[in-house]
Amino acid sequence: MDGELGSFAVDAPPLPRPVLFDQFWADLTFLHWPVDPGGVAHLFPPGTRPDVFADGLTYVGLVPFVMRHTKLGTRWPLPYFGAFAETNVRLYSVDDAGRHGVLFRSLETQRLAVVAVTRVGLGVPYTWAEMRVTRSGDRLRYASVRRWPDRGLRSHVAVTVGGVVAPTPLEVWLTARWGAHTRKAGRTWWVPNEHVTWPLHSAEVDELDDDLVAAAGIACAGPMLRPVFSPGVHARFGRPASVPSR
Repeated sequence: MDGELGSFAVDAPPLPRPVLFDQFWADLTFLHWPVDPGGVAHLFPPGTRPDVFADGLTYVGLVPFVMRHTKLGTRWPLPYFGAFAETNVRLYSVDDAGRHGVLFRSLETQRLAVVAVTRVGLGVPYTWAEMRVTRSGDRLRYASVRRWPDRGLRSHVAVTVGGVVAPTPLEVWLTARWGAHTRKAGRTWWVPNEHVTWPLHSAEVDELDDDLVAAAGIACAGPMLRPVFSPGVHARFGRPASVPSR
């Protein structure tokens, strides 16, 4: 594993204080496809570029889950923002400081207020959608239909969850991400986070009907990786830092 990951930070570095938000990401499924880095480089903000694995490829993720127990700082619950479904389309980024993060292309959410706050405050491309996550035994179904912008975009995923699995080096590289890059007010920003290592389970995709990856301007360069599921992790976010541009 070390040969493929090199100096990649498998564990979260200390989070700069103060803690801005505290959340739990639950019932999460990771779906990934390989992508040609040259085909998406134009989507990255100044000061960042596609992060490339040892195989010479970067990846796109389609990640549906449920947000729970959101707090302002670590003490003040936000009831309205506390629990809702979300689906994100994400690319993988790195900056000149060597910070390996994610670049969100879209984030579907049920909460219209979340869309406004995060778009204005952080430049994160949240979108408003009608969403539902249901579970019956080991089977989960995620359903989303976009309301704004680009009304009507759909993402329906159904998976059957299996037993615990050990992550491959690539799965570690995809899931051990300690921040996000975003663009706001003419500057690129790094938004740091920390959480424990994802507990991963096997997952079999029973249904997949998705418009979101293609709508994000991303062409996949190969078949989907093995899907994996996680019951969730507790996560915290720190203060954004500016990313210098060349």
